[in-house]
Amino acid sequence: MSNAQTSLGDLHTLKTAASKTKTRFHPAQFWRWGAGPTWLLAAVVTWKWPDADDFPATNEFAVFQLVIGLALVALGATGYLKNRAPWALTLGVGFGAWEVVQAKLLLLPRPFFGTPQDLLDVFLTDWKRLGDSLLHSLLLLAGGYIPGSILGIIVGLALGRSHHVRYWVRPIMRVIGPLPPVALLPLAFVVIPSTRGAGEALMALAAGFPVAVLTWSGVSAVDPSYYDVARTMGAKNRFLVLRVALPAATPQIFVGLFMGLGASFSMLVVAEMLGVKSGLGFYMQWAQGWAAYPNMYAALFVMSLMCTTLMTVLFKIRDHLLKWQKDGLKW
Repeated sequence: MSNAQTSLGDLHTLKTAASKTKTRFHPAQFWRWGAGPTWLLAAVVTWKWPDADDFPATNEFAVFQLVIGLALVALGATGYLKNRAPWALTLGVGFGAWEVVQAKLLLLPRPFFGTPQDLLDVFLTDWKRLGDSLLHSLLLLAGGYIPGSILGIIVGLALGRSHHVRYWVRPIMRVIGPLPPVALLPLAFVVIPSTRGAGEALMALAAGFPVAVLTWSGVSAVDPSYYDVARTMGAKNRFLVLRVALPAATPQIFVGLFMGLGASFSMLVVAEMLGVKSGLGFYMQWAQGWAAYPNMYAALFVMSLMCTTLMTVLFKIRDHLLKWQKDGLKW
């Protein structure tokens, strides 16, 4: 076979392989182009299939799905959807299945299981009370979490730097720290006259213990040579704490802050349900008492969004403060 024939054969093989590559199915394209039509199909089902009962806000929910579907189609066409496409399609399927199972066929017992339009109706009609409850929960959480975290950092630094502090404080932490703060709720309501103050104190305890322990761990793990170098340059004890120990322990401190936020949030819900007469926990208890289960689910959704947002903000702060050691930090 001549060299020309061999070259032509190789060229034909390359063209065939290229055509197969172009027509090969890519899962990413399926997710990207399928997300929008899924929501549009769910909107048609919601609008055209008659409800099994008199549910509120059915048309509004169909419009909501339509808007989401059109937005996803536009994002898919422009290439901005990317990694979120699988979640967008899955949520569309989930909402559509929920609509069919409950609003169209009533397969789940009521009133314990509502419909998507029930949930949307709560946000449309009771958004003021939900917003007020969210504001009260944020203020109550801030009143306990922020002071508790600050106190935990101070105590952790003292434990890591002072033998005398460790001698007196460590036994107290071993006795009180492992106790779940919710177990101290009845005692806190007796000792502290204000139910709000009692809730804030217990949230401060829930946040302060993990922050203190992990700050202590981070300070104790600092290489002693750092202190030696700083002392050689004439650094005083204050400089050693603020410019050596604290920055070196910052990754551990943020682990404690994340743990403390979760513990404080759990204590927040319990305090609002049992004593504090405001907030999302109180709203949930009120909704359950009146068998208003869509309101309860709406409060749960707002709680989840609140906690997720606070965690995201804390991650952003951590990334900003620790960008100098980003390459060595793994989360």
